[in-house]
Amino acid sequence: MRSDIEIAKDAKLIPIRDVAQSLDLKEHEWEPYGHHKAKINDAAFDRLKNQPDGNLVLVTAINPTPAGEGKTTTTVGLGQALCKMGHRAVIALREPSLGPVFGIKGGAAGGGYSQVLPMEDINLHFTGDLHAVAAANNLLAALIDNHIQQGNPLGIDPRRILWKRCVDINDRQLRNIVSGLGGKANGTPREDGFNITVASEIMAILCLSDNLDTLKKRLEAVVVAWSYDNEPITADQLKAAGSLAVLLKDALNPNLVQTLEGTPALIHGGPFANIAHGCNSLRATRLGLKLGSYLITEAGFGADLGAEKFFNIKCRIGRLNPQAVVLVATIRALKYNGGANLKRLKEEDLGALRAGLPNLIKHIENISLFGVPCIVALNRFADDTESEIECVRQACAHSGVPMALSDVFTRGGAGGLELAELLVKVVEQKQSAFQPLYDLNQSLEAKIRLIAQKVYGADDISLSPAAAKDLTRFETLGYGNLPICMAKTQYSLSDDPSLLGRPSGFILNIRDVRLSAGAGFIVPLTGNIMTMPGLPRVPAAEQIDIDHEGTITGLF
Repeated sequence: MRSDIEIAKDAKLIPIRDVAQSLDLKEHEWEPYGHHKAKINDAAFDRLKNQPDGNLVLVTAINPTPAGEGKTTTTVGLGQALCKMGHRAVIALREPSLGPVFGIKGGAAGGGYSQVLPMEDINLHFTGDLHAVAAANNLLAALIDNHIQQGNPLGIDPRRILWKRCVDINDRQLRNIVSGLGGKANGTPREDGFNITVASEIMAILCLSDNLDTLKKRLEAVVVAWSYDNEPITADQLKAAGSLAVLLKDALNPNLVQTLEGTPALIHGGPFANIAHGCNSLRATRLGLKLGSYLITEAGFGADLGAEKFFNIKCRIGRLNPQAVVLVATIRALKYNGGANLKRLKEEDLGALRAGLPNLIKHIENISLFGVPCIVALNRFADDTESEIECVRQACAHSGVPMALSDVFTRGGAGGLELAELLVKVVEQKQSAFQPLYDLNQSLEAKIRLIAQKVYGADDISLSPAAAKDLTRFETLGYGNLPICMAKTQYSLSDDPSLLGRPSGFILNIRDVRLSAGAGFIVPLTGNIMTMPGLPRVPAAEQIDIDHEGTITGLF
């Protein structure tokens, strides 16, 4: 089969004007960014605000493995399949980060015959949203250091500055640095560091803001440092929110593109699910619900991360009511979870498959915690055997959920018809009883423990002395009613990436806790999770090139 980029190159894209018209968007409601990209502005939101919502469907997955699961590909293919059935479907995805694109993962625009296009643009600079986030983040960092340089009237303690600079590249060298060297004219020497852009609180704020007014209020609430008197210092006190909002005003508008089959796709926001809340923007999701009868969106990594945060953070803040969840799995990934060798996943191995199925079953149980109907999408590969498929089908049936095969990678929307038909049937016949997992009035520690025990399967949590102290301080300052945004490895239900399948009998270790007051959540850091990834031994960047005609190779 041809590579993703070869398929994308041969695709016949329709003008973005036609994509907008297929959604009944008016000329003044969108702004073109070239021939095949556009941003949708406030005029569309104002006109559509009283329209009824379509059906909100979340696509999530089992824990990711080197074998791959195909969550984004399934999301795209499912949207295409629904359109083939005559439904008006819209897809809502996150924007790829340049870190994974040039690092270990590669692009994030789907694959095979279920891609969003133009793939090269989406995977690279796109419409500049991530650069706007980085600029706003780094302007705030500059204002903090300038405030100290100009006399520090707020009494910011340089040893307790929380705000880090950011860059959208994996660069471990920048995790911990010393800045301000070179004498008095060059600032105050202090320990500093960088996050990857998608881990910036600015990204979370952008994704959870309804409009420009909400954006500014959230920016004002950002806590950037502690004072010598142990008081929080906010961006509002630095008079920074207005300038940050100016940098973000265009980035706030969702991006409109299309799939290989012309299905409309809204791609907006890009937080990772292991170190942030892992969902596309609330603004794009709400818009898609007004524009389509089905809005198919995804949340990053497994249901223990992206889906949990989608339900407990995004749906709660956005007052969203999801109607169904599609849980993506592959036989290869399940065998890997069951201990099979990565190089032998193409061979039939019912023993490893049965040993890996508890990971799928646990994610089914996790979704049931929120009262939303679930179906399993088995992303089919050519080497899957009928015995293996039947084994997964029986396990799903035993757990009380239906399963459908998906072949959207090789067949596009036609390969997702079985899945789409099952989804429509579940949405029409089963009533969602969605509710978040915890009450916001519970203590921060209780909410963390509930996620660890109910979602991850931990026996209990262990708070470091510093983390316990910070939780008490946050509650004293009035932040105790915020939801929790766990930072945890994506590779395991536990905080140890080597524990595959369905680990039990473990303690979840909370080493640090961070306050994201602007975004509106508390971030416990577990295990060795980092907010600035490093490049692998052989980064994807080594394979990417462009020729004299401008043809890109190696991107995916």
